[in-house]
Amino acid sequence: MARKAVVARERKRAKMVAKYADLRKQLKAEGRWDELDKLPRNSNPIRLHNRCQLTGRPKGYMRDFGICRVKFREMALNGKLPGITKASW
Repeated sequence: MARKAVVARERKRAKMVAKYADLRKQLKAEGRWDELDKLPRNSNPIRLHNRCQLTGRPKGYMRDFGICRVKFREMALNGKLPGITKASW
């Protein structure tokens, strides 16, 4: 499990990206780059990193489900993900 501070930092960045999204879009459309530079660094969506919703694990992230591969496998084997079955051929 990831450190709680790292997960909290990521959540804080996500909130800041959402807060400044409209302003960033407007400034980019108008070409006002000097004002765009004055916005907080963490308001840029490129600084976000996908993390598992359950554990905060940064690697092995599955976008379709929002969780890491480890938790995906556990939940799939326990039948907690509807429509997901283990492959057998």
